[in-house]
Amino acid sequence: MTLYLTSADVKAALSMDETIEAMEAGFRQLAQGRVEMPQRGATPIRPHNGLHLSMPAYVGGDVDSLTVKIVTVYGDNPANLDLPAIQGVVLLHDARTGTLLAIMDAERLTAMRTGAVSGVATRYLAREDASMLTIFGAGAQAFAQVEAVCAVRPIEQVLVVTRTGVKDLAFCINLESRLNVQALPCDDIRMGVESADIICTATNAVEPLFNGNWVQEGAHINAVGAYTATMRELDTHLMARARVVVDYHPAARTEAGDILIPLALGELTYDHVAGDLGEVLTGQAAGRRSAADVTVFKSVGLAMQDAVTAPIVYRNAVALGLGQKL
Repeated sequence: MTLYLTSADVKAALSMDETIEAMEAGFRQLAQGRVEMPQRGATPIRPHNGLHLSMPAYVGGDVDSLTVKIVTVYGDNPANLDLPAIQGVVLLHDARTGTLLAIMDAERLTAMRTGAVSGVATRYLAREDASMLTIFGAGAQAFAQVEAVCAVRPIEQVLVVTRTGVKDLAFCINLESRLNVQALPCDDIRMGVESADIICTATNAVEPLFNGNWVQEGAHINAVGAYTATMRELDTHLMARARVVVDYHPAARTEAGDILIPLALGELTYDHVAGDLGEVLTGQAAGRRSAADVTVFKSVGLAMQDAVTAPIVYRNAVALGLGQKL
């Protein structure tokens, strides 16, 4: 029997702490060659300004999980139809038999696993005393980014920067009430960047959000918003001065515009990338080397992340009696 889990069910069944631990385990499995993960399939729906994505993965070892996430991205939906721009589901199969165990809403799961990987990167790349966080964006991904960073570093204040400022106050109130951290809207981008120990970018930007020379020595940046070869949130100044770690080399080489655009312009070469996250976790590549290092974690999102998160949701949901049996 298959279990159907709504966004509310997923939220009730998944905590950030356990998602961060699952992400670390998953990236270790990836580095050890125990993950089967074809490049995501992307089908343009040009007449409707849409994109259909398919993301399958199998994670072996102790995880032993098989999933596929189906996502649609329709940029005109919010303005024209009052629908989300991004919609999706994750299908969780029994890896031993192929039986479909669960269908779960992907929005909450994706936000949590995307935040959690920034939590892992922050744990290994940011200074241990980092206490000031600036977040670019206040959308579906932004809260989980802040939650994950707060889970691994002693964050005292969060500055929130958005393009329009419309969501800033409500977002700050939500952060303060749920994470017990001071949160303030920030319309001075330079101040927000210069004062930050950690910066998270979770936007749909196609051009750099700020001047990379504004970033202070010792800062760490998690860049998770840009997910195609033509999108970027960080400029070449920052990428060139930073120690750059990516989520996974094959994905970064095809989808990370923050890296690919400077490469195409001849401003960087790929050997500037210090390693991917799994290599850092397993000691195959060095992460932060000194307190003065500026570090960047560039993520485009991996199907493996869904595959290590979905079993936790399923097990917890069954234990809590959540969901609808189909």
